[in-house]
Amino acid sequence: MSKDQASPESTPKVPDQATQAASVDTPIETEEGVVEPTPIEQLAEQLTEATRRADENWDKFLRTQAELENLRRRSEKDLQNANKYALERFAKELLSVVDSLELGLQAAVGETSDVAKLREGMELTLKQLSSVLEKFGIRAVDPKGEKFNPDLHQAMAMQPTADMEPNTVVKVFQRGYLLHDRLLRPAMVVIAQAAEESTHIDEQA
Repeated sequence: MSKDQASPESTPKVPDQATQAASVDTPIETEEGVVEPTPIEQLAEQLTEATRRADENWDKFLRTQAELENLRRRSEKDLQNANKYALERFAKELLSVVDSLELGLQAAVGETSDVAKLREGMELTLKQLSSVLEKFGIRAVDPKGEKFNPDLHQAMAMQPTADMEPNTVVKVFQRGYLLHDRLLRPAMVVIAQAAEESTHIDEQA
């Protein structure tokens, strides 16, 4: 036999495809008799676990994104409110000045020149102050003749009357004020009440 010719015993045997597939799909039995899953089953389990973890992480990511967006919106709203209502405390202090001027105008009665000058000066001051308040979003609530609104008005008394519909403001003791859409103080008012109808009974002899 020549050197180039190999014996059948020395030639390695290559397993065919059917043998390889059978070895992959065949369960492996250990010495203790425990049947282990095949490599394909192991890969399938690993893929299922990886998919589950990916879904969980994606869900966590979406929830985190939503929480961050809500936090951003709340922060923007808080910042806007802080800028919008920064004058609230200062505005409340100014209202007492407006009240004093209005009461002074009501008390300044008479026909003398001194009283007329006093009224003129107070009216001008009150007008300028009201203009400044409106410039910064502070508006008066003067609801005479309007329907009573518990969100803006505070009822101090009720007055029976036939001239106005029930639950209508007939008198304003003290005007209220708004800072933009926030109530600084309610208007103190008197509201109309239905007048009692007198009953006439004809007595027959």
